[in-house]
Amino acid sequence: MKMLGRLTISAVALATVVTPSSVDAQFGADLDVVGQQVLVGEPGRVLGPGLIYLYEKQGDSWVESARLSASDGEVGDQFGAFFEAEGNHLLVATTNGIYAFRRSGGQWTEAGKVEATDVVSGDGFGQAMAIRGDLAFVGAPGQGDGQGALYVFRYTGNGWGQVGSKLTIEASGTNFGASVAFDGENVIVGAPMADSRVGAAYAYRYTENGLQPAGALEVQGLSGRTQFGQGVFVGGGWAVVQAPFANQATGAVYGFAMNDDGEWEPVGQLTAFDGGPRTIFGAAFASTDDALLIGAPGADGFAGATYVFHEDDGTITGVTKLPVEGFSGRTQAGATLAAEGSVAAIGVQGADYGAGSVMIVEEGPAGWAPAAVVASEAEGFDPVTGDEVGCSDGEAAGWDCSEVDLVSFLPVSELAGPGGGRGLRTNDNWGWHDPETGRYYALVGMTDRASFVDMTDPLNPRVVGVLPMPEGANGSAWRDIKTYRNHAFIVSDGAGQHGMQVFDLTRLRNQTGDPVVFDADAHYTEIASSHNIVINEESGFAFSVGSSSGGTTCGGGLHIIDIRDPKNPTFAGCFADPQTGRASTGYTHDAQCVTYSGPDAQYDGREICFGANETALSIADVTDKENTVALSRATYPSVGYSHQGWLSEDQQWFFMNDELDELQGLVARTRTLVWDVSDLDDPQLVAEHLGEEESSDHNLYVVGNLMYQSNYQSGLRILDIEDPANPVEIAYFDTVPYGDNGAGFGGSWSNYPFFDNGLVIVTSGNEGLFLVRPTIRRTVFE
Repeated sequence: MKMLGRLTISAVALATVVTPSSVDAQFGADLDVVGQQVLVGEPGRVLGPGLIYLYEKQGDSWVESARLSASDGEVGDQFGAFFEAEGNHLLVATTNGIYAFRRSGGQWTEAGKVEATDVVSGDGFGQAMAIRGDLAFVGAPGQGDGQGALYVFRYTGNGWGQVGSKLTIEASGTNFGASVAFDGENVIVGAPMADSRVGAAYAYRYTENGLQPAGALEVQGLSGRTQFGQGVFVGGGWAVVQAPFANQATGAVYGFAMNDDGEWEPVGQLTAFDGGPRTIFGAAFASTDDALLIGAPGADGFAGATYVFHEDDGTITGVTKLPVEGFSGRTQAGATLAAEGSVAAIGVQGADYGAGSVMIVEEGPAGWAPAAVVASEAEGFDPVTGDEVGCSDGEAAGWDCSEVDLVSFLPVSELAGPGGGRGLRTNDNWGWHDPETGRYYALVGMTDRASFVDMTDPLNPRVVGVLPMPEGANGSAWRDIKTYRNHAFIVSDGAGQHGMQVFDLTRLRNQTGDPVVFDADAHYTEIASSHNIVINEESGFAFSVGSSSGGTTCGGGLHIIDIRDPKNPTFAGCFADPQTGRASTGYTHDAQCVTYSGPDAQYDGREICFGANETALSIADVTDKENTVALSRATYPSVGYSHQGWLSEDQQWFFMNDELDELQGLVARTRTLVWDVSDLDDPQLVAEHLGEEESSDHNLYVVGNLMYQSNYQSGLRILDIEDPANPVEIAYFDTVPYGDNGAGFGGSWSNYPFFDNGLVIVTSGNEGLFLVRPTIRRTVFE
């Protein structure tokens, strides 16, 4: 069996306590080992409900023997995110409650649910569970705004029934019940958010009269956000409390022993012998008869590792480090762990760009050693090609729609081309119309590559090749593409030393066979990671925004590049307005830069950039690249994250989105900010348009009287802006055929509506590339 302590780790936040609504969709999100079976959860599948995979050893190989899901499972139910197996009992927490399974003859069968009368959505009911015999302890750490609670259930042969009332502590925001352990008599409950995330752990004894307090498990000198109590263990006269963020997230595991008075006393701590800040030692914990296994997903630059402490009669006799083998990059091995007997399972949650894998290790005469790596098959939709599918009765080939027909669709697996695999997703896109051949191409950003799709025959689009990320870069959620003079310019955020790739698109003309793997024609390294690349095709200048990780970052503002000789880009200057951006450095998240021809006559012919700067709209004159000037800035009510925007074709109006306002509950539905920028020195917010859905907005573009919005979960939304201050939604194509249209980040990332043939390309993260044809009138202003 395993102990709890699951973490989500990202580049944005070092780590956060996982709740059922925020668990990543990776294979190995939770693990258990019971009776020579390895159980692996995969909660976030997009083509079906969550699963638990069972693996058993046959000969010298570990093979999949069964899959479990809820009888009424559905996409998004998070089945497999949190579960606990012991003996012949298995409890699985989901968004629809806790499902109970019983094992007979090695086969697991669903046998009802575990229910508490006062549990509501958001309580995290089942995030922590411990089973021993016919008793189960179930945590609900989110209950009461994070006060938390612990429930006790007994199995009677006819199902699980609650025993007594729930247990709570008189403190709010502690996440009491985030972890729990039970050895048949002693119960340890973690509250990792107590005391401003210092954390706490409490001991109880279970008797015929219920749970009796037995004091707190305390360590002197803890301070800061250690999250003591993130995971707990009890057994054999020992108690263990995990504190993965102690000492700047170096992490530690604290041991306790019971004295003659029945009190728990500290007896020392375990740390990684080669640990340091962000090792996150203690993120996961498991035990066997003679070893303690402790996960450290931050070890070795977030490759991750598992430390095996060898134990003999209560004494630690040595330690062995099990590094991750057969993987590369920030795989975060050891974020989840489970062990029993001579078998252990180690979650490698960052493998395959977050799809996740699990390394099974076995103990033999020479110690613990890898025995197998297991992973699920890559999910994928079927392509839709050959015939256009009209939007009829609100649906086209399974996707919801209105006034938008589906011309064709290519799934992620096909877009990936040669060398593609699990975990790849799409992100940004752009288009190119070859002026010599007249052929149309979709340029699709993906996790570690760009994919080039010939869509001249829109019913049968064809991947002609891919451009992998530069050597030394790492895969990332962000990849952005723009074009100038028949060249593509490609950047990536959170990608290490990526720089800007330049690719000559005319090389696509001769590709008529199978997809090929291209190399870049030039590589600009004055930047490292970059959130986006903005290009003014009239001036021949590119603007890297959100630059980081090295090079000339310009405070994350505009890093200006002369690309008039496309294969020889050169640095030209910077712009940043430190009165904007979360860090007051002038960080620009996205921008549009134009040679100005709008109503403000004093700037006619100047190069003007309109920036979405996290906290405000920023307008700058960048005509003189060595002497850029901030013209104005403007904020607005309920700022979440000023994300991106686009000008009307007469350059009087700027339509801007805020990516986080819906997610943070600042607005009820998708909000579009309408700015009157007829006076560049004094932009005015004239309207806040609320859309039809609750989904988060991401990228929007304007062609004539129409605005094309990619709004994540609700897909492509088309608005009539003939009256710019009063946009009206008139068409849509929802690229996510499951779940709801609530706030969040899955779904449509971007769209490209600028082709002269009326086709619009839309990318959707887990789904792929859509070619759609709106059937509403579009007026293109000359």
